[in-house]
Amino acid sequence: MTSEHVKCLIIGSGPAGYTAAIYASRANMQPVLYQGGQPGGQLTITNEVDNFPGYPDGVQGPQMMQDLENQARRFGTDIRYGLVTKVIFSEQPGLGTPHRAIVDDKHEITADSVIISTGASAKWLGLPSEMRLNGRGVSACAVCDGFFFRGQDVAIVGAGDTAAEEASYLANLCRKVYMLVRRDEMRASHFMQKRVQTAHNIEILYNTSTEEVLGDEDVTGVRVKNSVTGEERILDVTGFFVAIGHKPNTDIFKEYLDLDESGYILTEKGSTRTSVPGVFACGDAQDNIYRQAITAAGTGCMAALDAERYLVTLEMQGEEIVQQ
Repeated sequence: MTSEHVKCLIIGSGPAGYTAAIYASRANMQPVLYQGGQPGGQLTITNEVDNFPGYPDGVQGPQMMQDLENQARRFGTDIRYGLVTKVIFSEQPGLGTPHRAIVDDKHEITADSVIISTGASAKWLGLPSEMRLNGRGVSACAVCDGFFFRGQDVAIVGAGDTAAEEASYLANLCRKVYMLVRRDEMRASHFMQKRVQTAHNIEILYNTSTEEVLGDEDVTGVRVKNSVTGEERILDVTGFFVAIGHKPNTDIFKEYLDLDESGYILTEKGSTRTSVPGVFACGDAQDNIYRQAITAAGTGCMAALDAERYLVTLEMQGEEIVQQ
């Protein structure tokens, strides 16, 4: 196994990772960034991005990620293809035992600091038609894509607070919102249930499962089935939103870092510091509330600044040891 040492290792790309790389490079931290299994993150499967500042006419998700990657490269970030498959975090990284990461099971990186930006993946129903039309009417983010369905009829799957909140958001933009709930009741809080139940243009369909998303090039409808009566019907919608949760991509860190019950990395309030010194987390890997490109980029900036301060402290401690 080959090995090398770096000042700053960034695990994952997307808005958080690339922003962290831009700031780290400008601070002369010589970061090495591994892009992960989906270089650029979830935005690479998003068509139009209209809510990121600096793009007055909007931008395609893949193009935006390419722009951020190019900017990080311009400042000297060493961006590499590869997947970090294992980490060994040190409890005392400043005492000659740096953090370690294994890339593609064949290359070892030792690092003075690590920034985690592995993101989170939306949970899907697993329908072939859902995957085929992803980005062409199928979405896992109403806040991101609801704007494109103004005045249209849409459907959303889910029964929790997030689904109810996104249904309410869509109701302010769309003509009609069908809320598909698989059981005979919702899991959302009483307040959120009342909010969707009293909305004039939200129709809640209980005991309803999605059989197929319809359309050749774009979504033209959805075929649903009532699990009690067995009745099938087609809803004439142009948008299909899935709000059944997200899974943070943090499994390889659970042995070393404090995570919440859903697997999101816990960070100190007002910072990106994790439970291990020298390890920082940003983006959707630690954000289970907002999950937006702009908030991910913001925490990427924070992570680089936190890591820079940490490295300065580490260097000062090393100089004191030498002087003694």
